[in-house]
Amino acid sequence: MKLLEFSCRVPAVQARSTLIDHFRGAVSFHSNGMTPIRFAVTSLDDEGFDCEVAAVDQTLLESASDQLSIFSFRQREFESVEKFNAVMVVPTGIGAAYGGHAGDSTPVAHVLAKSCDTLILHPNVVNASDINEAPANSLYIEGSILSRLMMGTVGLRRVRSNRVLVVIDGDHDEMFTNATINSVNAARASYGLDCVDVVKMDPPVKLKTSSAKSGRATGTGKNISNLIEELAAREGTYDAVAIASVIEDADGQLNAYFESDGSLVNPWGGIEAMLTHTISIRFNVPTAHSPMMESKAVAAQDLGIVEPRMAAEAVSMTFLNCVLKGLHQSPRIVHGAFDFVNPEILTASDISCLIIPDGCVGLPTLAALEQGIKVVAVSENENLMKNDLERLPWKPGQLIKVRSYFEAAGVMNALHIGLSLDTLSRPLKSVGVSAAYWASSVRRKPA
Repeated sequence: MKLLEFSCRVPAVQARSTLIDHFRGAVSFHSNGMTPIRFAVTSLDDEGFDCEVAAVDQTLLESASDQLSIFSFRQREFESVEKFNAVMVVPTGIGAAYGGHAGDSTPVAHVLAKSCDTLILHPNVVNASDINEAPANSLYIEGSILSRLMMGTVGLRRVRSNRVLVVIDGDHDEMFTNATINSVNAARASYGLDCVDVVKMDPPVKLKTSSAKSGRATGTGKNISNLIEELAAREGTYDAVAIASVIEDADGQLNAYFESDGSLVNPWGGIEAMLTHTISIRFNVPTAHSPMMESKAVAAQDLGIVEPRMAAEAVSMTFLNCVLKGLHQSPRIVHGAFDFVNPEILTASDISCLIIPDGCVGLPTLAALEQGIKVVAVSENENLMKNDLERLPWKPGQLIKVRSYFEAAGVMNALHIGLSLDTLSRPLKSVGVSAAYWASSVRRKPA
């Protein structure tokens, strides 16, 4: 069973089709018997869209039904104003200035969290190897779950804690196996993690890094069916899955990455996201992955003083504790119609705004466009994506472009209390005035 990524060119959308439906049809045409599990528009122009799609064998997910389609969409009926909840996305593997390395968008997450009741984020935002300092009022959810939340097909239920199943490579050097188990026990001893078991997979999942046409981090995976079967056999005994496995550095990117000034893309995140999307979609549980050290030779390397955004990875042996900390209280996924009317369940109706790096078009952005959710795009978070967001068919005032995350926090505060953003700029223009002409109860056009 394979996990891979392909690229395709999608022509411009027809007038009567929504973008989501348009992409669903086009990607299905190009998928060649694979089930899409991750989607990104890397560039767009008047003629169409350049897209990159991660996919798995259809048999891996048992069914290619609409329930499993990443393009399934449910229109929200209203926007709840009881709370102001924001979603923060920094797509994995795009070389983002903030969030492109090792938990280095955590500080801006804390700033944004102060401007909302709940900040919903995904592992790439706060995972920093042995460190996870997510804001107290945040919800840590896997990327595919975040997309489905925005698409309106799942809701989130807060929990006190999860039963976490840990899966590791079973044929690896005992030194790294022991270090991984020590990481799990450290989490149990320090904050009471409930680990139901550590499963050693033999043969293990085989992951390999690569680069997509756009420069995004991606990769391929094998032996995924073994993992699926093991998780299926244990279904009901766990609430979340942490996976630690070796990722083969196919292009020799490891040393070059750590020797760089931060301009290179973190090579591991792309294939990690592809794997966790697959598991979360199949089992509807929070999932996160950490890479296991390849060998003692790699572990013994002196990386010197690395660029600060990479430092968390340079000092870790297992990279696992950020994953365990996030999954400890990651919310449960619900998708039944009855659950959606429960006021304790957070759904698309409860989302007030989406904050993204400028230029990023994936399912969360497309969902926000269709749901009428305001999108705050931060230009300072430079990345590989080449999309002019203003080309998309936004409603007036729906897309808000800002320079920095400081400005994004200010916009969130204004939206939270219902201020029109143009009243915060100077000079303050006078309100527009137009005339309506009526005669004999029939409106006639202004002269």
